[in-house]
Amino acid sequence: MNALEINTINLIADIGGTNIRLALADKSCKANYKEIETYRCAEFNSLADVLGLYINNKQLSGLVINACLAIACPVDDDLISMTNLPWQFSQTDLKSQLKLNNLTLINDYTAIAMAIPLLSDKQKVKVGGGKVVANKPIAVCGPGTGLGVANLVPVSTSGVSQWHCFGGEGGHVDFAPIGEQEITVLRYLNTIKKRVSYEQLLSGYGLEQIYQALVNEENKELKSTLSAEDISTQGLENTCPLCHQALLIFCQTLGSFAGNLALIMNSQGGVYIAGGIVPRFINFLKASQFRERFETKGRLSHITLQTPTYVITEQQPGLLGAAAYLLQQ
Repeated sequence: MNALEINTINLIADIGGTNIRLALADKSCKANYKEIETYRCAEFNSLADVLGLYINNKQLSGLVINACLAIACPVDDDLISMTNLPWQFSQTDLKSQLKLNNLTLINDYTAIAMAIPLLSDKQKVKVGGGKVVANKPIAVCGPGTGLGVANLVPVSTSGVSQWHCFGGEGGHVDFAPIGEQEITVLRYLNTIKKRVSYEQLLSGYGLEQIYQALVNEENKELKSTLSAEDISTQGLENTCPLCHQALLIFCQTLGSFAGNLALIMNSQGGVYIAGGIVPRFINFLKASQFRERFETKGRLSHITLQTPTYVITEQQPGLLGAAAYLLQQ
């Protein structure tokens, strides 16, 4: 190992709308990171400020720093405008200001997808049947603030096997209801939306909209103060029948959508559920019609029957994936 390698640091970050998590990636092991710190975005005027603080606190100045930042917004242009923060910056200027050797920005769901091949059984929970086929495409979706989607495909470059991530906006494809209850939800959403996508149901605000649709159908006074957290809590405790029903519809719709993803890429490597919502009620998901709806794909049901589904329980998949992406370059 030469002097340059000894003095090289791999800096990784997972940047959301509320928090930014920073860590150092192990240069020899994709599944390991250390020195993790979490900062509240609202306490900083810019991304450069928080990155600079971390670099100074960890005494990294003067070292060769390669950085990979997973960020919840489009990253194709040099000028980055964050969706849920007033931060705007030039990638070129950020690299220069912080004296970085390399700077790579990736979408947050690219990072989550890149983490999947590294997950142990302790970092995921299987839902239903199916068996992973090695070196086959993997799909991931995640209900959270929105509905993120990505696909992971194995590739071979110069004889070296790697994973390539195809991002996209799959959460915004048109919602296709199944059964009278989902038709009821769609009918309600059509009165308040010009177009209804799967994200309109499979997200935090989507769960709220499912509940509102059910309340509207019952002709009851709308209690719009119920948040997604309130709905899921009361639904799990079964203290509110409409909350319980909303959660069931959420799980069923998620099963249909995840099954669609499996068919699009023939994802025999598995379909993974990420995001901050589903890990809170995995047992409820297992008991729901999630897997039945995932598998029920007509004459192509034999594909989804064999495709496994998992819920990601790893607390920091964004950091893990950023490390994997950086070390694969």
